Order: sequence, then C-alpha cells, then structure tokens
Amino acid sequence: MAQVYKKIAEKMPNMSKAQEKIAKYILSHPNSIPFLTVEKLANLSGVSIATVTRFVIFLGYKGYPDFLKDTQESMQQQVNKVERRKQNVCDKEKDIYGIFEDDLINIKSTMEDLNLYELDKAVNLLMNAKKIYIVARGSSSALAIFFKYYLDLMFNNISLIESIEQIPKQISEFSGEDVVIGISFERYARSTVEIYAHLKKRGASTIAITDNMLSPLIPYSDTTLTAISKGTSLIKSFVAPLSLINSLIMSLEEEKKDLFKNNVQLLEEAWKKFDLLI
Repeated sequence: MAQVYKKIAEKMPNMSKAQEKIAKYILSHPNSIPFLTVEKLANLSGVSIATVTRFVIFLGYKGYPDFLKDTQESMQQQVNKVERRKQNVCDKEKDIYGIFEDDLINIKSTMEDLNLYELDKAVNLLMNAKKIYIVARGSSSALAIFFKYYLDLMFNNISLIESIEQIPKQISEFSGEDVVIGISFERYARSTVEIYAHLKKRGASTIAITDNMLSPLIPYSDTTLTAISKGTSLIKSFVAPLSLINSLIMSLEEEKKDLFKNNVQLLEEAWKKFDLLI
C-alpha cells in the first residue's frame, strides 16, 4: 500500500468531519488525486481550500505541493490505469461469460495494485509468530477456512476465530508475539473488526486482508493486503481475494518448503492408508 494513503487511513479516527470528507474522497479516488489542484480537491470533497491545506499539514506535510508530490511518486506505476469494469450494467444483460470476464478483471487489477513490500512484511510476521489467529465472519469465513487449511500444513499454532464468544477460550495463552490476520470485505462484519481491534490493543501484530483503504480494519493494521471483490450484485466475488491469499500461501511455502513437503507427504500417506480418496 502506498504510504501516503496508509497514513491517511491510519489518521482517520482522529480527523474532524471536514477532514474525514477529504480523506474519504482521496481513498476512493487514489488514481486521480496526483493530478488535482488544491482548488479542485476542495471542490470535489465539498470543503474549502483552507480546510484542504490544514488537512495536509495535519498529515505532516509542509503544504499541498509537498503532499501532491508524494502522491505522484506513490502512483507513478498506476498513472495510466483506467477503469476496467463497466458500472451500472443490468444483471439481466450480463451473460455467464461476462461474469468470468469481471473476475479476470478483478484479478488483474488486484495484481497490478499488489504491494510486494506489504506481502513480504506479512510473510515475515507470520514466519516469526508464536501463534497465528485468523479472524473472519460471514462469507469471509470461506476464505479463512481455505487459508487455515494450508497454514496448518506449515505451522502448528493456527486458530480461527469467528465470534466474540470464542475469545476467552482461544486466547487464553495470548502473547505480544502473536499475529492476527483479519479478513473482511465490504458490508464488514462488526464482530471481526471488534475482535481484530481488541487483539491489536493487546499487543498483537496485525495483517488485514480486505478490499480497500476505507476498510475499518485499516486503522488497526500493521500490514495490509487488498484485493478487489466487486460482483454484479449483493454477492461479492472472492476470486481475486482467494488469488491474493494463494500468493501469500505460496510465499510462505517457499520459506517452509521442507516442512510443507513433509506434511503433505504424511497427509497423502494417511489418505491412501484409510482409502479416503477415490
């Protein structure tokens, strides 16, 4: 994630309502911000020029030109990116192939936005974790279960938390050396955010797997990995998030190659011995 946008997301809880309006506009339109004058940003955000100026100073910049330069440097790899997904397309006009095409676009956009530094940071946190917790609820639980299945082949300390009621039992031996992975997408589950924030406050390192910089997980995250989950209806597409998680799994497998290979071999021997596969 670009540091300028991470900084904005982290400071949102302490912003005034006017500053929050600017922040939401910036995080929702990261590709256009590097090309906006202070007057234009003020107009689009519905605030005054003076408010925008105070906003960038609040972020730690000397002035708007300094802020603009930072966004331009952060977005230099994306300046030619265009909107790849048609909006407001009637569901009845979408054919089956169109759904596949949308998923391909989601994966491609997620791949282009992938921050390898954040990915490597997540890998390092997990490699050094004493215990790993995955927090997810609702449809995001499917992603969490998939992720946990493969993490269990590489680590002996994985716990999946899906409700607040599980906290007393699951974190009885919690320590500051633990890592929490929060998985949540738009229509975010309140319990996921509350559990994630609670464990962060108790000293855990945190990794967010979410959809964008407006996610309520961001203020409590040490590392953030984003994936597009746009669908054609209320049903989100988890194709790109699953691909992102798969890339994280493969990166971890590369670090723990021997252990992973040995555990897979033992698993296959068990499948064969007990005739579990056709």
